[in-house]
Amino acid sequence: MYQKACGIIETLAPVHVGATAGEENGNLNLIFRDQFTQTGIINGSSIRGRLRADMRQYCEYLKKKGETIPPEQDENFWYGRKAEPGEPDSTSEAVIKLEHASIVWLPVFCPGQPIVWVTCPSLLKRYNRIAGLNKKANEIPREYTASKKLWNSALESQGNKHKGKKFLFFNLGFLEIKREGNLSDWFPLGEDLPAVVVDDNDIAMIHDMALYRQSRVALEDDKKMAKKGQFFNTEALPEGTILAFPIAIKPHDKDWDWKPIQGKLSGEIYLGGLESIGLGHCHLTIKHISEEKS
Repeated sequence: MYQKACGIIETLAPVHVGATAGEENGNLNLIFRDQFTQTGIINGSSIRGRLRADMRQYCEYLKKKGETIPPEQDENFWYGRKAEPGEPDSTSEAVIKLEHASIVWLPVFCPGQPIVWVTCPSLLKRYNRIAGLNKKANEIPREYTASKKLWNSALESQGNKHKGKKFLFFNLGFLEIKREGNLSDWFPLGEDLPAVVVDDNDIAMIHDMALYRQSRVALEDDKKMAKKGQFFNTEALPEGTILAFPIAIKPHDKDWDWKPIQGKLSGEIYLGGLESIGLGHCHLTIKHISEEKS
């Protein structure tokens, strides 16, 4: 029986995981998205590749310091042995199974707040499953539910037609808040943030409004003119996004615990591409789920 764990990612800088091909044609470099909610995801292979590389680099660091490499830092054991050319059956199955990370809370600019964290019931349902919260369907917050902090600070209409109603104003329109609810259980890292749950049909539009976008250009060496095909745009998940992904740990006969981030269960890592221009900085926390809770 697999041991369950949950990974929580908090972006400390914009994160781009997606298309990189087509830059020479000036294409927009889009991020990977969930097919149903159309919100950004970080695919499991990107997370696995980064954790493998970080474990290898940590072992090299220990070697340079003259320290003994602990056996639990064996990247081939945890993530599987790579195929070697000309060597049949050189691969091995990974002990760690990773799925994609989906958004739990997405920060959106909102005049007067100025930042509101947004989610929807579909994203909360997935988080409920992978984090082992065991919340029933009727316990998942309904659409247009605001946290107490946001409810107390939201704008209240004074017009006769809408008197007593509370609204949030975004760049592309406004959102009516219909109820206040306790959302503290739905913040993976225990934050108390101004937050609202929107309808599943609204999250894609709000998500596109919140994305970080940047135009990039390479200039000619002798004049201020873009090199041919060297002007293109990039989009990324904004700083402050909170994502979660499920982890399954295959039963094994080693008396080792999986501690992937420099021998710990939490720490800073880089995910995705474009690190050279300041993207990808994240904080990752691994939480084990007990059998009773799951």
